[in-house]
Amino acid sequence: MSEVTLRARAGRKPGSRESRRVRRQGLIPAVVYGSSTDPVPLSVDALDLHAALHTEGGSNAIITLEIEDGDTLTTMARMIERHPFRSEYRHVDFVTVDLSQTVTAEVAISFEGTPVGVREGGVFSPRRTTVQIEVLPTEIPSAIELDVDGVEIGGSLRVEDLPELEGVVYLEELDAVVMSVTAPAAEIEEEPEVVEGEELLEGEELAEGEAEEGAEAVAGEEAESSE
Repeated sequence: MSEVTLRARAGRKPGSRESRRVRRQGLIPAVVYGSSTDPVPLSVDALDLHAALHTEGGSNAIITLEIEDGDTLTTMARMIERHPFRSEYRHVDFVTVDLSQTVTAEVAISFEGTPVGVREGGVFSPRRTTVQIEVLPTEIPSAIELDVDGVEIGGSLRVEDLPELEGVVYLEELDAVVMSVTAPAAEIEEEPEVVEGEELLEGEELAEGEAEEGAEAVAGEEAESSE
């Protein structure tokens, strides 16, 4: 698990106006708290925060916060608020951790291989790309690899099929589907249904119509000759 150091400034005032002022300075509003730590408003450098959250550990990296003129705290980033459409952080909560106590983490699932069902024309359908686990902070894996080679069309893998890792406890329902391979959707043009005898009926109606038209024509000719 990645461990990084991040310098932080204390003394940030709460409130949206102060947060906007902090962001204009290239800093990100933050707060640190924990079971034995009262919430402390902070600010951290935006570029340094980006680097800290883009190590191998990602958002699960262990971050040593060095607070100016204050304590040094072992933390993890939680409640990371991002800008809705720009690649920017808006706010982040740091939670103190005890490296000897387990924590809850969300870890990416890495699908390894190509399902046999896909090679036969099926469609690979991932149902979830992350999984919640409980583990020691120093043992959080960067990703959990799942071998999908043997999955056939109509088959699936569930949380219970994820590999057993020492010290890792899966917190999801064991029967929750992780991925599946489905049959390709075939576009079938539906032929119009023809009721037995319908063609004959239409032919009879046409013949009757022609006969009626012929009778009307004859009647008209007779009426003209009589005049």
